[in-house]
Amino acid sequence: MIMTVKSASSKRFFSATTLKSQKPRHLVNMIQLNNEELASLVNKAAGFKKIVRSGETSPVNHQKLLGKLVALLFSKRSTRTRISTEGAAAFFGAQPMFLGKDDIQLGVNESMYDTTKVISSMTSCIFARVNRHQDILDLCKDSSVPIINSLCDMYHPLQAITDILTIKEAFGKTQGLKLAWIGDSNNVINDLAIASLRSGIDVSVSIPQGVEFDTEVGNKAHEIAKEQNLSFEVVHDPAVALKNADVIVTDTWISMGQEEEKIEKLKQFAGYQITPEMIANGQANSNWKFMHCLPRHQEEVNDDVFYSDRSLVFEEAENRLYAAMAVIEAFVVNKGDLLK
Repeated sequence: MIMTVKSASSKRFFSATTLKSQKPRHLVNMIQLNNEELASLVNKAAGFKKIVRSGETSPVNHQKLLGKLVALLFSKRSTRTRISTEGAAAFFGAQPMFLGKDDIQLGVNESMYDTTKVISSMTSCIFARVNRHQDILDLCKDSSVPIINSLCDMYHPLQAITDILTIKEAFGKTQGLKLAWIGDSNNVINDLAIASLRSGIDVSVSIPQGVEFDTEVGNKAHEIAKEQNLSFEVVHDPAVALKNADVIVTDTWISMGQEEEKIEKLKQFAGYQITPEMIANGQANSNWKFMHCLPRHQEEVNDDVFYSDRSLVFEEAENRLYAAMAVIEAFVVNKGDLLK
């Protein structure tokens, strides 16, 4: 009897260990997804939005991660990311656990490796909002659960999913549209450019002279554009980017951690504030819409555009919740099967 119990116990332990050691799929950026996977995430987000808006209280979704923990490993401040992630975790019955830079030992007397091993051993996934892209890569290398890139200095995939959903809602489609980015070369446009092209949207990026678009992202964008018979360009004249644009997007010019560069940045971006006059002179399409992932500063876009009936900024902000839900279902509940 003792041998039988020992054998069964060993078998159970082996199965659990094997299951935990299987390498999870992570969300790092839009480059790693194909067109169908991105479309599936956007459609999932739209479906969850319909459920939430309808007030449906079916216990099916709320029990998918019941009793599980969702870790929020944040080294940067957040409004939309924190609220949307905690809300999405709660929707599936999970307990969100916020781990700010002052809450844990990471960076004080514990390494990234040790922290990752510990957190991933007790949670169902880790949403990581960090400074360096290398931090995301390190987390992915050592984590036994999915890492969801919730922002790093190179990519912002949750925002890209959100923005494609918002565009699709506003226009009823994505195919055949043109997106104009007027602003800095940063993590938001890196993922948004790829996601837009994967969704059938032409992309024109206008950045000031002296600002460089990321080479790897640019090469991938040109590759996707060529495959899908779309247009991708990087220019230095906002009027060129705005020509026939349907969607006009900008973001902050001064990211967290760059505040001391503000004076020089403002000089470099002179003439880049989005105004009705700029849009009219650039000859954007008559049905143009404006987007901004927030927080917004007035030097980036004036009130006449930001608060106009053409602005989608607050719908866009709300959609972060549904994007987070879609990602949790795809990467955690469905274990990385994005088409399920």
